[in-house]
Amino acid sequence: MKVTFSPAARDDLLEIALYIAQDNPTRALTFADELEDRCTALGHAPGIGTARPELGDGVLMLPHGRHLIFYRRTQRSVRIERVMHSARDIGVDDLEAPSDEAGT
Repeated sequence: MKVTFSPAARDDLLEIALYIAQDNPTRALTFADELEDRCTALGHAPGIGTARPELGDGVLMLPHGRHLIFYRRTQRSVRIERVMHSARDIGVDDLEAPSDEAGT
């Protein structure tokens, strides 16, 4: 199954890497790769996340360390919506409404 990233999710990954790089540039790169690999793995097992209906229609969540990967799945793809630290107060406004690409 194809995995895509929303612009917000791409920004999240960059911000996470930049934050970690302040203290450990090498770890920033490896952790960003780990997060992206975890997201990509959802294409093989999109149902492993936990449903989070309070955050929007079809939103699922998968933890990775202290970070949470929020995504939606369609018949043909998985869209990573956000990647956020678990300490954040995450609400429905943090996630975009589903696109009209249902089934793509």
